Amino acid sequence: MARLFGYVDVTDTGFIVAVLSIVFNPLFWNVVARLEHKTRVFSRVFGSAHAACYCLGAVILLLNCVRSHCFTEAMKSQPKLEGWDCHWTYYSGVAISAVGTLFVISSFLALGFTGTFLGDYFGILMEAKVTSFPFNVLDNPMYWGSTAIYLGWSLMHASPAGLLLTAVVAISYTIAMLYEGPFTEEIYRQKQKGAKNK
Repeated sequence: MARLFGYVDVTDTGFIVAVLSIVFNPLFWNVVARLEHKTRVFSRVFGSAHAACYCLGAVILLLNCVRSHCFTEAMKSQPKLEGWDCHWTYYSGVAISAVGTLFVISSFLALGFTGTFLGDYFGILMEAKVTSFPFNVLDNPMYWGSTAIYLGWSLMHASPAGLLLTAVVAISYTIAMLYEGPFTEEIYRQKQKGAKNK
């Protein structure tokens, strides 16, 4: 990893913007979702929990597009690793991206829109924990799938900057999981406690 720093200008404006966009996204959606859970402010503003959740989902999708653009621009502005600029690395990146895409899409299909975009924070709870594919393969498959997509994209471009940015993605998601996991479990624990008290 230390050798990668020799190929990457971490002071480049595009690289810094990419890092900031990567870190901002999970921070933003966690702050907004927790604020909603505590106050229901967005449900009141949008007239319903579903409308507020769909709006947050749309904003998250837009922010993800911005993040991907910043990631790509940062890679393009930095040098390639010549030894990796070959078919084998490119097709390895394609394969990793394909697996990542499979995890992201199958997670979305298993959870639905509101399940994917923090509906539980809006009071839109699922009947039971999803245990079908890809959740039976690994925890948080959407986050790890997204990270795999960025890793594959970086390999396809033989980009040391992309690999460092992928590490930032993985770290940001890991931190987000540390906050989201226990909080979401508590939401469902309260749901079960409320059901038992009826």
